[in-house]
Formats: sequence, structure tokens, C-alpha cells
Amino acid sequence: MQLDFVLCITDRDKQPKMEKVYDELGLKLRFSMLGRGTAKSEHLSLHDLSPTEKTVIGAMMSPDQARQLFKLARRKMYIDIPGNGIMMAIPVKSIGGGKTLAYLTENGVVAGGAPKMDFDHELIVVIMNEGYSDTVMDAARSAGAGGGTVLHAKGTGASMAKTFFGVTLASEKDMVYIVATAKQKTAIMQAIARQAGTTTPAGAFCFSLPISSVVGLRMAEEE
Repeated sequence: MQLDFVLCITDRDKQPKMEKVYDELGLKLRFSMLGRGTAKSEHLSLHDLSPTEKTVIGAMMSPDQARQLFKLARRKMYIDIPGNGIMMAIPVKSIGGGKTLAYLTENGVVAGGAPKMDFDHELIVVIMNEGYSDTVMDAARSAGAGGGTVLHAKGTGASMAKTFFGVTLASEKDMVYIVATAKQKTAIMQAIARQAGTTTPAGAFCFSLPISSVVGLRMAEEE
């Protein structure tokens, strides 16, 4: 069976109501993380605003369950109206835990070649030194990115990361999630690498994940 990893990003005060949407569909196995929006601090000060506190909810489910979740979130949370959050389904390419690694396709589990994943949107995940999220978002916006969501993290496996990526992960980190169109992805990632990459104090590196479906980007898509 095919599986999707569904991420929902919404304001923190909406989390209890969003959790009820998951419960209504019987999606009990999930986790949540705390984050914040990426509005620049000087803009917040200018308008006497507080940083937007976010909740990120993640859960594994079938594509059919994801479609039901999106439909219910549209009806009860107005998730497709900008400002109410964003939900995205990331297709799971492979799954492990047994003796072998299996690749997942629409027709079932295949222990062989990886399925092709070519979609209109991608999730860019950026990992950087703590306190440099504004630098990373400035770089991303210079290449056409919209907003992002910041999560706090702590690196592990420093020696291996240094060997393979040339970076150290043993200190406090920030992570930024940016949803972009497939056409924008390369320019955004190149801008981040150029302006805030591993040779800069930000020490950022990034990777992207395919998004098979997304709600909450209606304004951007209409533009």
C-alpha cells in the first residue's frame, strides 16, 4: 500500500480544534512540534506584534485518508483560506524496520527500484545554526519564496555529518520548512546555499521533499 507523510502547519491556538479533526478520522498515531512564523523581527516591532506561534502536526496515513483529512480540514478549519494554515502530503518513497528496505508504489510494496515522484510542489527543509532563520529566509525570499515555519532542533552525529556534509550538527540548530513550486525550488535552494550556506556563519544546508498534494496555498496558486 502507498503511504503519505502528512504535515499540517497552523497557528498554535488552533491546535486543539485541528487535533479533533484528526480524531474524527481515527488518525491517532501522530506527533506535534512547536514552531513559529518567519516574519522579520523589525516588522513585528514596527506593528507592535508578537511572533506567530505555530504547531506542526505530522502523521502517516494512506492517500485516501489524506484526501479525507484535507476535505474535513477545509470544511471545519477553512484550511484552504490563506492565513488558516497549510497541509501537505509527502509520499513515502521507502520504508524500513525489517530485514530489507522496501519501496512503496501505488500498486503495493516493491523491493527494487524507487518510484518516480514528479509533483508540482516541494517542501524545502533547511537546517542552520540557531538564530539565523531571518538570514535564511531573506535568501529564500530573494529567489521568490513566500513564508516559512521555524522549528528548534539539536544536532547529533557530528563526526559523520562533518565527513559527509562538511558541517557540524552537535550544537543548537534551527530548521525552516518552506513550501515552494517545483519550478522555484532550485533557485531558492541555490540562493540559500550562496547567501547562507555552510561557509557562512549561518551554516545552512537544505534538501527537498516532493509534495503530492497541498492545501492552504490558494492565493499563491491563483497568482
